[in-house]
Amino acid sequence: MYQAIVFLPLIGFLIAGLFGRLIGARASEVVTTSFLFIACFLAWIAFVSVGFGEHDTRVQVMRWIYVGDLKIDWAFRVDTMTVIMLIVVTTVSSLVHLYSMGYMHEDPSRPRFFAYLSLFTFAMLMLVTADNLLQLFFGWEGVGLASYLLIGFWYEKPSANAAAMKAFVVNRIGDFGFMLGIFAIFVMTGAVNFETVFAQAPSLAGKTIDFLGHHWDAPTVIAILLFIGAMGKSAQFFLHTWLPDAMEGPTPVSALIHAATMVTAGVFMVARMSPIFELSPTALELVMVIGGTTAMFAATVALVQNDIKKVIAYSTCSQLGYMFVAMGAGAYSIGMFHLLTHACFKALLFLCAGSVINAMHHEQDMRNMGGLWKKIPFTYAMMLIGTLAITGFPFLAGYYSKDAIIESAWASTNHFALYGWIMTVAAAALTSFYSWRLVFLTFHGHPHDHHHYEAAHESPLTMTIPLGILAVGSVISGFALYNQFAGHDVEHFFRHAIFMGAENHILHTMHEIPGWAVYMPTIMMVLGLGVAYWFYMVDRSLPARLAHSQDALYKFLLNKWYFDEIYDFLFVRPALWAGRVLWKQGDGRIIDGIGPDGVSARVLDVTGRVVRLQSGYLYHYAFVMLIGVAALITWFMFAGV
Repeated sequence: MYQAIVFLPLIGFLIAGLFGRLIGARASEVVTTSFLFIACFLAWIAFVSVGFGEHDTRVQVMRWIYVGDLKIDWAFRVDTMTVIMLIVVTTVSSLVHLYSMGYMHEDPSRPRFFAYLSLFTFAMLMLVTADNLLQLFFGWEGVGLASYLLIGFWYEKPSANAAAMKAFVVNRIGDFGFMLGIFAIFVMTGAVNFETVFAQAPSLAGKTIDFLGHHWDAPTVIAILLFIGAMGKSAQFFLHTWLPDAMEGPTPVSALIHAATMVTAGVFMVARMSPIFELSPTALELVMVIGGTTAMFAATVALVQNDIKKVIAYSTCSQLGYMFVAMGAGAYSIGMFHLLTHACFKALLFLCAGSVINAMHHEQDMRNMGGLWKKIPFTYAMMLIGTLAITGFPFLAGYYSKDAIIESAWASTNHFALYGWIMTVAAAALTSFYSWRLVFLTFHGHPHDHHHYEAAHESPLTMTIPLGILAVGSVISGFALYNQFAGHDVEHFFRHAIFMGAENHILHTMHEIPGWAVYMPTIMMVLGLGVAYWFYMVDRSLPARLAHSQDALYKFLLNKWYFDEIYDFLFVRPALWAGRVLWKQGDGRIIDGIGPDGVSARVLDVTGRVVRLQSGYLYHYAFVMLIGVAALITWFMFAGV
């Protein structure tokens, strides 16, 4: 069963990728989508049997790397963490495949698109089922490759190519840290398979790694290096810049990769490596700071974005920050809880945005929309459910998972717990504001583009059915699974999938926080809704007046804290300058000048001069002969003396 879950998407990729032109676009869509739904069905069976039936297992596929004492098998580690990710990846991917059949119906390159989607799904499944760090890294790089291909799918657009390259390069920075972390684990434990590493993890306490003449705490170094990898893949502060630009890809790509699956790989990896992170309070403090900062930073930028997809993209970045706050607090199961619920409502929001874009003939600027609730009422209803869920409206998914994260930050013993709590509470108010701003600008008020408004219509069933299914998940996933992720059943449900140290009592203490702290996220949600309603329903001229009066702050947020400009100045321009110097001076003038170009120039120069001696005039040859005879006579005369 597990082999089928993992390899069915790969088979779909090979069929659509190699034979797509032969079998046609419709057959490619049907084959890849059917395989994903079969994999999804099997994944849900696995979730029930493993999550609730205590059937953790290891499935060996084949021997992989056997070099000396290093023995690595290609195997599937099937535990609660694995099956949670299996249902997230296969459910969202299968629904995105179905949705894409409607959204991409006019694109002539559909076989290639569906092949890329299936390739991504296979790589993500390889990542989450990995039994060792090397196999996990294989999937890690595979999703990076698929992300590059899908972001740049419309390669005729220079902006799409630039966004794909940016995502690829920024992720390489994080991946370098991840590789160093894997190397450090191998050096300290002599293994990369999880069972051995986790068994030896307690022995790492007190050990050091020697570097540059200094002794560094081994668990801290390893955990920080691993987290750098997570920062790149999950778009955390400093390495976040690729995620908003990735919206250049088709909207289904945004829903699949940049909302529900690939960007959560970093969160999954930190939770998987919890036996290492539990040994380093310093690393957990860094995770808390970066997570809290990301949650707040991305929320502030989302306040002023006008592209409907970029608002949701920065929202994704912010919500990923929430997940890392939970990880920094040691509440790994709660971080995974928000990962699961977030996959439902964020995929729903992205696909609703795609339905809006489809209705508005690919218009993405919310300022050109308005009044669409009358034209696309079903999409409007689904967008309302997604918005209520992400803002933490009582009894919907986000109310349980996001509020649990905020409570864990309050109860944590992490030195930066108060910082994480303040950032997440403030971000809750901003999340409510920008989410309702999107709804009010898009669906309410008067239409600004009457031509597109009059032609707007509801999306086909292939697009609306996935919205309905994700809406159900956005409503029920929170209260249905709360006890398994944040309540009394956590230890039984996760068993050996997550490790929490003997001093980690976060799941108990978070239920003892003051009542006012428990209700604070809900108060922030109502506050954000009220301000957004006043700004965009009661007095629509107020946002423009406020932006004009606070011009510097508005431009600061609109330009995303000027991170792109700062990175361009600090890294891009110096790199281009260094490359140009090495090219023009080093390669062109020195290497080529002295080497092949220099030698060929000297040869041409000498032969050119020799050629000039061959004038073809008899008296020139006679003159040269006389000079030669005179030179010989002179030499013999002096030599004879």
